[in-house]
Amino acid sequence: MASLTKSNLPRFTTEIFQNEYLSEGAREVNAIVTVTATGGGTTGGRPLGLAADAGPAAGRTVNNAAVVLMVDCSGSMDYPPTKMRNARDATAVAIDTIRDGVAFAVVAGTHEAREVYPAGGQLAVASAETREAAKQSLRRLTAGGGTAIGTWLALADKLFLTRSDIAIRHGILLTDGRNEHEKPEDLQRTLDRVSGHFTADCRGVGTDWEVAELRKIASGLLGTADIVAEPADLAEDFRSMMTTAMGKQVADVALRVWTPANATVKFVKQVAPDLEDLTERRAEAGPRAGDYPTGSWGDESRDYHVCVEVPNAAVGNEMLAARISLVLPGADGGSEVLAQGLVRAVWTDDLASSTRISPQVAHYTGQAELAESIQEGLEAKRAGDLDTATAKLGAAVRLAHQTGNEGTFKLLQKVVDVVDPKEGTVRFRKDVSEADSMTLETRSTKTVRVSGRKRAE
Repeated sequence: MASLTKSNLPRFTTEIFQNEYLSEGAREVNAIVTVTATGGGTTGGRPLGLAADAGPAAGRTVNNAAVVLMVDCSGSMDYPPTKMRNARDATAVAIDTIRDGVAFAVVAGTHEAREVYPAGGQLAVASAETREAAKQSLRRLTAGGGTAIGTWLALADKLFLTRSDIAIRHGILLTDGRNEHEKPEDLQRTLDRVSGHFTADCRGVGTDWEVAELRKIASGLLGTADIVAEPADLAEDFRSMMTTAMGKQVADVALRVWTPANATVKFVKQVAPDLEDLTERRAEAGPRAGDYPTGSWGDESRDYHVCVEVPNAAVGNEMLAARISLVLPGADGGSEVLAQGLVRAVWTDDLASSTRISPQVAHYTGQAELAESIQEGLEAKRAGDLDTATAKLGAAVRLAHQTGNEGTFKLLQKVVDVVDPKEGTVRFRKDVSEADSMTLETRSTKTVRVSGRKRAE
């Protein structure tokens, strides 16, 4: 384990789990990197990620944070009418959860975006008075119009940019339908433009929205996507999301991977608590080094799978395959190393050593296969290919059982009857609800951590 700390920073640690032994001719090195942040950035000094010249305005933002709530107000939110009422109630609960000093705004989203509170193109600063005024303004959230989510994100970005002193920027986005009034390429252009400016958690209420569409938005903004099948459950979900957002104290941390000459990074993926492929989001960070964004952090732990291809070497040789660092960009263009760990490669002719698979690597490889099997199985079912769907979901049941992912196993049981979990023998259930299918698909990327026993090994 390695860690670097300062009195004014949260404590970041990294742990590297791998089997460093390779057989002669082998070139692929796999490692699981566990990153843990503790202390929440509240141990003194300026909050992490805040520019040194932020000025007196920073003092008003106790948590150095800003939040924009984007609420779908398209016409479909009026069917049934309770949906819009539940959305207003959930937004009110979220507003109540915002801490004093945090900048915030509420945006109504249709085929265009409109700032409901505070209006005037600015962010309010949370206090008892502004929270109450914001809740009163929610009466102006009424259903009507279409859906163009890119306009919502663009307005949120514009609002965030009014406070350059704020480092931690987070959006909460609620929708109940498909992005029908905007071309996919227009939404993608907006995502590309605002990516890195703020993070966002996305929620789909009901069952008339597209899982892949919402997941793309959440992925692009390094947030989460989930379903709230029953509008009555929105309030508790919004409270939970806002509580998590209020716990973020560190912004723009990157996972930096340095590799030696003639070695290349094959992929970098977050594997817990959710699956997220970061490979294509690499930003060059000097000779043979690249940064992969991880977003904002509170008190939490995440796992990453790093795969490096190294040059071939003879038995008895060893090398540093990669140096993994957690870095924070500085106001001067440099970066600060928060924690660091090393990935090694050792060539051996000991068959027992070179063929042993790291329990952590094996576990997360299984979790990735589990998510893929679920998504392919549900896609085959939508296409009417029940044989492929049954085989894929059967494989998912087997993997969920093997890896101890009880949450996903229970969701699978709502879609298929499990005959034999060890073998993955299943039958499709009759009259499966759309909500159960969408819940399984949406949460297919949620993983379970490696057990304590395997971690110790």
